[in-house]
Amino acid sequence: MDYIDYYKTLGITKSATEAEIKKAYRKLARKYHPDLNPNDKEAEQKFKEINEANEVLSNPENRKKYDKYGKDWKHAEEFEKAGYDPNQQQYSRQQQGGQGYSGFGGGDFSESDFSEFFNSMYGSGGRSSRSQAKYRGQDFNAELQLDLASAYTTHKQNLTVNGKNIRITIPASVENGQIIKIPGHGGPGANGGPNGDLYITFVIANDSEFKREGNNLYADVDLDLYTAILGGEVLVNTFDGKVKIKVPAETQPGTKVKLKGKGFPVYKKENQFGDLYITYTIKLPTKLSQKEKELFEELAKIRNHE
Repeated sequence: MDYIDYYKTLGITKSATEAEIKKAYRKLARKYHPDLNPNDKEAEQKFKEINEANEVLSNPENRKKYDKYGKDWKHAEEFEKAGYDPNQQQYSRQQQGGQGYSGFGGGDFSESDFSEFFNSMYGSGGRSSRSQAKYRGQDFNAELQLDLASAYTTHKQNLTVNGKNIRITIPASVENGQIIKIPGHGGPGANGGPNGDLYITFVIANDSEFKREGNNLYADVDLDLYTAILGGEVLVNTFDGKVKIKVPAETQPGTKVKLKGKGFPVYKKENQFGDLYITYTIKLPTKLSQKEKELFEELAKIRNHE
């Protein structure tokens, strides 16, 4: 297996932060996504490489192993059990049977020697008295886009991950950028080892009349001029139906009203909700009739003579 520089694949440096890794991955994934590059084999291969790099570097534990052991990072635990130090390039820990390994210490121990030695110790053709080691499968990363209405309620959704269909429950009020782990739905383990996990990053679109900030919602509501001046009632949309609220006379533009408990549900807290904040905007009448103009002129005269 050839060494692949996952940092180079994503176009980032080895000191990149988690946020920088996520940003680089999203940018490249959109560029090379098969849906945007139909019948483009080169883009398809690039997309696979980008996903592979992200699956490793976006997981702090896997990234640490990769930085230390390179292409053999999946076998980090076995190397550490054997006492291998990649900086010193030697094995020092004794194995079962009392034999210690202190060879390859002359400074010319190559990465291919490293892999060959591992295979001889733990591979199917090895002469070690140990049984074949079990390895945990690779973790997968996926991105799931939801509209705001879908994020409001707990619901089930079917996903296709690595060619397999799975059905997951999405809790109400997942946040934009939130990551949820689905245990056991990553890559298959080797030699009877456990499967990896699936990490889903949610992308929540603010695509409705509401703006979401945490558990609270914000919306603008138009009032006609007459209701604003004389008072009345107005119907306001919420995610669980329309609500009728009273409007005091002489309501000014920009007036804010809080509707308690009409915001977003609190994540994994049953029957707890944020609030909905309404800001009134005044909608002036247009296409006035001659009679309406005369009445407004009369009102203006009255107002100016007070």
